[in-house]
Formats: sequence, C-alpha cells, structure tokens
Amino acid sequence: MIYPSVSTQKPSTTVIPKFHKPPPKLSLANSMSILCFHRHKPNIINESAKPGTRFRDPITVNPTQFHFKKSVKQKGYEERRGTSSVNSQQVLLLCGFGYWIQGFRCFPWLALNFHMAHYLNMHPSTLQLVQHAGNLPMVAKPLYGLLSDAVYIGGARRIPYVSIGVILQVLSWGPLALIPVAGESLPTLMACVLLGNLGASITEVAKDALVAEYGKKHKVNGLQSYAFMALAAGGILGNLIGGYYLLKAPSRTMFIVFAILLSLQFGISVTTREESPGLPQPLNGCLARKSLSGIIRKQFSDLITAVSEKSISRPLAWIVASIAVVPILSGSIFCYQMRCLHIDASVIGMSRVISQLVLLSTTVLYNRYWKKVPMRKLIGAVQILYASSLLLDLVLVKQINLRFGIPNQVFALCFSGLAETLAQFRLLPFSVLLASLCPRGCEGSLTSFVASSLCLSAMISGFLGVGLASLMGITSSDYSSLPMGILVQFLAALIPLGWIHCIPMAEAVAEKEKKRSMSKRTRRNRRVGRMVFGSVYAYRRERESETQS
Repeated sequence: MIYPSVSTQKPSTTVIPKFHKPPPKLSLANSMSILCFHRHKPNIINESAKPGTRFRDPITVNPTQFHFKKSVKQKGYEERRGTSSVNSQQVLLLCGFGYWIQGFRCFPWLALNFHMAHYLNMHPSTLQLVQHAGNLPMVAKPLYGLLSDAVYIGGARRIPYVSIGVILQVLSWGPLALIPVAGESLPTLMACVLLGNLGASITEVAKDALVAEYGKKHKVNGLQSYAFMALAAGGILGNLIGGYYLLKAPSRTMFIVFAILLSLQFGISVTTREESPGLPQPLNGCLARKSLSGIIRKQFSDLITAVSEKSISRPLAWIVASIAVVPILSGSIFCYQMRCLHIDASVIGMSRVISQLVLLSTTVLYNRYWKKVPMRKLIGAVQILYASSLLLDLVLVKQINLRFGIPNQVFALCFSGLAETLAQFRLLPFSVLLASLCPRGCEGSLTSFVASSLCLSAMISGFLGVGLASLMGITSSDYSSLPMGILVQFLAALIPLGWIHCIPMAEAVAEKEKKRSMSKRTRRNRRVGRMVFGSVYAYRRERESETQS
C-alpha cells in the first residue's frame, strides 16, 4: 500500500485522503498524477475515466523534482559508460602484459637449463632437482593469497604485490646477468632461482586474484582462457628467439634482456592505480580497527570453508592427484637429447614454440567451441591424449622414427613438447571452473591455494621421477633403462581415469547454485513495478496485509 505523505516544501503538491471529493484539475505544467490501480486489471489504463470516477489515494507529484533525480541518475550512468572502456584497457594492459611475461619466462629458463647441462655439466637427476626444488616458493602461494586478500598496501591489495614480485625477479636475474660468479656455483645459482620463483609466485597470485575479482564483479566469465592465450603468446616468442640467442649470444645476455622486460612491467604496475579498474576498495578506518592476525584468521577460515565445498574439493583433488602420480623424467630426457642425440638448442627451442602454438590454438578452440562439451568427457579425452603423448619420447629413444625416414631433429622439433602442452591445457577447464565457484572476497586465497596445490603436485611428480631414474640406474652415461621409465610414465598417466567421476559434467555450476540458493521470498521481492509517465500509470503487487485490511 502506498501511503500518502504531506510535503512542506512544495505547496502545490496535494494529497487527498480516501472518499474525499477529488481536487480541482491541475495544470500539466505544474504537476503530474500517479494513479495506483489493482493488479488484476492491468489494461485499465486503456479505459477512459468517467467524470465522476473517484480514484483511490491519488498522489500529486511535482515533475520538476523527479526530472532532477532522473538527470542525476542518467548522468552517473553515462559517466560509468564513459569510463568502462578505459578501465577495460587498463586491466588488459596490466594483466595481459603480466601473463605475457609469465609465459616469456621460458626465455631465461631455456638459457639456464642449457647453462647447467652444457657448461656446468650437471647430472640429469641434479638438473631435475634444481628445476623442481627451485619451485619451493610456489608452495607458499596460499600465504601470499591470504596477505593479498587481507593486508592493503597504500589502499590497494593486488597491484602493490605485483610490483613487489617484479622487484624480486629483477634482483634474481640481474645478478645472474651481471655477476659471472653467481651462475658458476650451485649454491648461488640455487639462491637466485629461489628468489626469482618467489617473486614470480607473488606476482602470479596477485594477477590471478585480480582477474578472478574483476571477472566476478563485471560478470565476465572465462577470463582465464584469455590469460592462457597471453601466456602462450609469451611462450611462443620466448622459445622462438631463445634458441636463436643461444647460438649467437651467451646466456647472460638472455638474463639481462629478461631483467629489462621485468623493469618495464614494474613501470606499468607502478603507474596503474588499483581503483581505476573498478575494483572494490576498503572502507575508511575498517582495517585500522582490526588486527592483522584477526584479518588473516578470518581469511583462513573463509578459505577452509570454500575448499571444503564438494564442488571445489573434488575437481581440485582430481587434478592434483593426476599430476602427482606421474613420475616425470624431464631432466633425463633433456640430457639424452643433447648429449646422445646431439640435438641443437635451437631445435629444442623451436619445439617449444610449436608446443606453445598448439596450446594457443587449443585455448582458442576451447573458448569458442569446447566449453559446450561436458567437462568430464573433455578432461577424459585430454588425459588419454596426454598419456599417449608420453610414448613419443619412447619412439625417439628407441629410434623408431628413423625406420620411417624421420630424422631425430625433425621428430624432436614436432613432437618433443606435445606432452607438456597437453598437461598445460588440462589445467584450463579447472581454472575456469574454480574461478567461477570462488566466493566473493576469497579470490586471492583460493586461486593461490589452487596454484600452490598444482605446484606441489608437480614437485612430487618431479621427485618421483628422480627416484625412478635412480632406481632404474639412469645416469649421464647410461640411458639403457630410459625406455622402461617412459612406459612407467604412460601407465601412471592412465591411473587418474579411475576416479574421473570426481569431475563435474558441466562447468555452469556457480549460476545454478546461486539460483538454487535464492529463496522464493527473495525472488518474489526482487520483482519490482514500473512507472511510465507517458501513459501516467503504475502497477504493483498486492500484499496479504492489504487484502486482509
């Protein structure tokens, strides 16, 4: 029921109670009437009112006041529309270039792997230990995510962490480029690797949370696929010019080039304000009244609650287990290709380029077509292809390709990085799914927990590969047991198909849960009436209290 009210500011505004004689006719230049009708006769506006008709609770409103409110609302709407394109460009530049740099990290890492295998003459197991043990800072990503969600730096909680991570990476690759001693001894080399991965993990956590938060706020689903595209584009360029640089310039030159690109990323992050992408800002004084431990405790509790949901825990457990159960022999295969088959570093770099092109193509196909495929069927097919691609290394080791007239260089160029590409693409549907299910305010914590779990599973896989190589006696001078190790990889990659029922059939779970959680009363109350001043009418829902009265 619309109750009449008396305005003291507008003397021309009158309110006539029920059953009174209607007021004299007012001029349309000064006032306009809003007439309330019963909802069972919506077409009553088309009927001509009789002269003696008395309307129930007529309310006279001065139109100039309504016009003023409408103009303010319209002005705010136009301002938001004008700044939306600018905000999108800023997010695209900040996150797009950041993911491109993340993919371009293969450029200095290719030089570092070549440096350790060729100049330092490391054992294959030692090389693989350096590669996987250097990822230890990645395991602490949940801590970085909790800090990013809870602790604001200068009124922002994402972009400052991006800047901090970039600075740590510059301090890592800079000494390797400018101080020759840093790359000659294993302890200093390991310290630089750990520092660089620490900075990369902090940056990745902030970027992932920024993308998830922006996508949920602006209702843009699937931004992670575009992040994969930027990452693949950086990987393509990094591997493409990486092999050429290894033939023409020393490894230190590649380190300093990457440090310069990191400096450019730091400049972009410093000049971008976090409120410009339209992200939520902290309330004034709300953080000052809470202790740091209390904030982190609350974020940790929210994270535990989010991870405990079956819609999140079951697919996350599957992807983590599917990575951890496969013992990876990447270090042994890399040393075998360089020392026994004498494959050039440029060929290995170009093989990574082809694999990144395949990753980019599959990401585009997924974004356009494969999203409609049930997730369980898609992941099952990708897992079978991944297990089969591991046998391509067996073809190269047993020299089966030579029987078909395919040289080792050509075979390694086309198929060497296919298994790694499928392993990376397998993460994309899970990233989109978990980002859509992420609760509001927990973006940094959950995305960092997922990344940390994936990194930990990759480390377990690498350590299992080192143990498998040691158990089978694979050394830098004896690769006779390498075919048997590859077969073990293939069989282990088929094991996760046994519990593939943990993966949901479809990705559109978040919207369904959201609609299901909304009560009938909430959906009923969200239905609002409308008012059209051209026909001067309004309709509303009839409450039970009105019918009873």
